[in-house]
Amino acid sequence: MLSNPEILIAIVPSLLIALTFHEYAHARVAYAFGDTTAKDMGRMTLNPVSHLDPIGTLMILIVGFGWARPVPINPGRFRDIRRGLLWVSLAGPLANLLLGFAATLIFSFLIGHGVTNSLLLLFMQTFIQLNIILAIFNLLPLPPLDGSKIVVSIASGSVANFYRRIEPYAGIILIALVLFGGLGKILWPLTEWTMNLFDRISFQIVRFLLF
Repeated sequence: MLSNPEILIAIVPSLLIALTFHEYAHARVAYAFGDTTAKDMGRMTLNPVSHLDPIGTLMILIVGFGWARPVPINPGRFRDIRRGLLWVSLAGPLANLLLGFAATLIFSFLIGHGVTNSLLLLFMQTFIQLNIILAIFNLLPLPPLDGSKIVVSIASGSVANFYRRIEPYAGIILIALVLFGGLGKILWPLTEWTMNLFDRISFQIVRFLLF
């Protein structure tokens, strides 16, 4: 990827913004529910440097996908543990979906105004797709992803115990899903469906405002 400057320009800033907003949203909502852990550690910020993981950043540059350092939280400090865990876990993926929808709306306006700058349009399309992929990936109900915490926050104690038992094997399960193509079969249809939904809504909004 380093040899293709156009892809580099599209993917690197897109991922940095997506990951930064994802982690910031977790930290901000945790703070709203009474947990100051992330704020005390300087993680309640939109400065990407505070969220970068060295290996995750290197992977962004080499293969075009990476990760940030998870925001630390202490559910024991939430005023309401279940609600706090639910909304903190939802915050990251929702932030990415909001970014994806806002970018789709801007993209539709650009197209509606006849903008043809290929690099700008490539960046916008990449930004939309990466934010939606990141949101859906994190909503998978597999530890330690956000989806597993959402399930634990709304399910019975037996489900939480089940998640605790499989957590040590979560990495192996995830790698197996990637190697055998299972992850792609889940991610791509949901990503495509979400992008189409955002496209249809944005098109209607732009048509209403411009015509």
